[in-house]
Amino acid sequence: MLRISKIIAIVLFLNTGLISLLAQNLHYQTVTVNGQKYYEYSVQPGEGLYAVSRTFSVSVAEIIRNNPSASSGLQRGQKLLIPVTKDNSGLLSAGTNEISSGPSRPVDQNSTFSHTVVSGETMYSISKMYNTTVDEIYRLNPGSSQTISEGQILTIPQRRVISEVKEDNYRYHTILPKETLYSVSRTYSLKPEDVMRANPGLSVETFQIGKTIRIPFFESYEVITPYENQTTNIVHKVQKGETLYSISILYGVDIEDIERYNSSLQRGLKTNMEIIVPVKKSALDENSRSAINEANRLLSQSVRSQRVDMIRVGLLLPFLDETGRAHLRLQEYYEGFLLAVEKMKNIGANIELYVFEIGKDNDTKKLQSLLGTMEMQSLNLIVGGVNDAQIKVLSDFSKAFNIKYVVPFSQSNGEVLNNGNIFQVNPMLSSSYNKASSAFLQTFRNSNIIFVNGGLNDKIEFVSMLQNNLRSNKIKYETIALTSTLSSSILSLLSSDRENVIVPVSGDAGTIRQIMDELKKVRDSDSAFMTRLYGYPEWQTYSNLKDDYHLFGTYIFTPFFIDDSDPGTKAFIDDFRRWYDRKLMDTYPNYAMWGYDTALFFLTAMHRYGSSFEQNMRQVRLAPLQFTFNFERPNNWGGFINTGQYLVLYDTNGRIIKTDKSR
Repeated sequence: MLRISKIIAIVLFLNTGLISLLAQNLHYQTVTVNGQKYYEYSVQPGEGLYAVSRTFSVSVAEIIRNNPSASSGLQRGQKLLIPVTKDNSGLLSAGTNEISSGPSRPVDQNSTFSHTVVSGETMYSISKMYNTTVDEIYRLNPGSSQTISEGQILTIPQRRVISEVKEDNYRYHTILPKETLYSVSRTYSLKPEDVMRANPGLSVETFQIGKTIRIPFFESYEVITPYENQTTNIVHKVQKGETLYSISILYGVDIEDIERYNSSLQRGLKTNMEIIVPVKKSALDENSRSAINEANRLLSQSVRSQRVDMIRVGLLLPFLDETGRAHLRLQEYYEGFLLAVEKMKNIGANIELYVFEIGKDNDTKKLQSLLGTMEMQSLNLIVGGVNDAQIKVLSDFSKAFNIKYVVPFSQSNGEVLNNGNIFQVNPMLSSSYNKASSAFLQTFRNSNIIFVNGGLNDKIEFVSMLQNNLRSNKIKYETIALTSTLSSSILSLLSSDRENVIVPVSGDAGTIRQIMDELKKVRDSDSAFMTRLYGYPEWQTYSNLKDDYHLFGTYIFTPFFIDDSDPGTKAFIDDFRRWYDRKLMDTYPNYAMWGYDTALFFLTAMHRYGSSFEQNMRQVRLAPLQFTFNFERPNNWGGFINTGQYLVLYDTNGRIIKTDKSR
């Protein structure tokens, strides 16, 4: 009797959750507003924005954007318009002919998982992010070796530990439709807090379908089944009048699953027969609702930052490395760094600066010895490392002692992709190209765009990205070859009623001089044409061409730029000469200003916001001399890469206008 009552209790519980279970399989009516198709949805009792976002595989921000009244909370029965996307098109009502399957994502992630390409990524950066090789990604994605594009879904091999060196245990997980932080945690027998700690960039905005997270404490070779697919066997005693169909509906399982577990059903279903029903564990999880809400709270809460009364900073560089006069550049970087420290002290910051020489090349013995001291282990901020070997040692140290680490020079080191404590100052080339392409579309969308092939053609990577973006946005452009008759052959391509933007595919000075000479001939023959040049960071170093830049109203994109007429620049140059009794070195970029900008930004961030300043970095608004800072995470578990970008105009009135296009 006791056993029967337990079964009845389970049945009652399942009936209670049945409405929720069936609701997930409903299809919804649609409506089209201003050309966009939406689901019409009525809010259910107790539902919040996050729950609705999971049901329809869209972000909370997307729901609020289409339903402004939802920003103040949801009410039972409230009508919402939910945009139909490639991820939720399977919810369209039966009979519609507009269902699109969209890209599939593997549910079984034991051997592979999915990665959705974001703008600016390359095959190389993706391979570094996931500890695999470009060749392995090519093998799993035939046809992708030529090019990848934003939104493309790649199959990535699951991480395997093959090294004898001790490594952290983790694997990767691509978030599937309907998954929550709670269900993902249950899949791997972890607590939501464990997943959050392994993914410092995880939030309501980033826990989205198709995004990847890192799963900690998990041997890569273990086989897992998603929590939503995990089952437990329930013994059901068949009641009079019941059928396999009614039992399958009662428990929310397929008839085929019941038949697979009960060979005796081949002789038919009979009253009082006891059969095994493989019920999903999620349907029996009595605490799931409160646990899901608690996990959602973790996603939305901020990490509490601790105030730092004394900021301890370590500057660790190979100051004695004379290769290519590197020691002189690093000395000047240090001197600029000191000027920023002095400025911060003058406004009340307490700073202790520890400066160490760490050896050169790949010999890291001296560096490792330094890091073994108590002084180093009590630092709040590390700045330094030049080559990959040094950066790797410092990265491991920063993870072990949870210290923020600034990589000042390297553009290509992969440590930032796998260490949440790292801040990479020098933008990745692909990121810089991506920002420049976006700014170009914003600025010259309505212009007549002409690409000039010739010279070294060394900017073909950027030009290919830009042309792809132009085509995607249905913006026309023309292409012409650089010849000695360019001035006459380009005339048929120029527009008299729009500005003409000329984009060389080469960045070298000789090519630019040749193009400008040809464009001068066009101006002399017909001044009705308004022509502009658009170019590259190194153009700022071609001093003998700058007067002609102004002649054409030339634009260049660059992550760093010094405006010699700026009062802040003049004051810094005067301070440097007064402190060190010499002029700045003529380098590109300038190392003293590089050190000054870096130190001022991070010391200001830590002084204002404490040890977890990364949450408030966007609030650090300074007037840097050379670099602009806009740090973004490349993934949920990695650090931050500077994506700062200027668009510099040499206008026809002789002025230089520097505009920050980072955001």
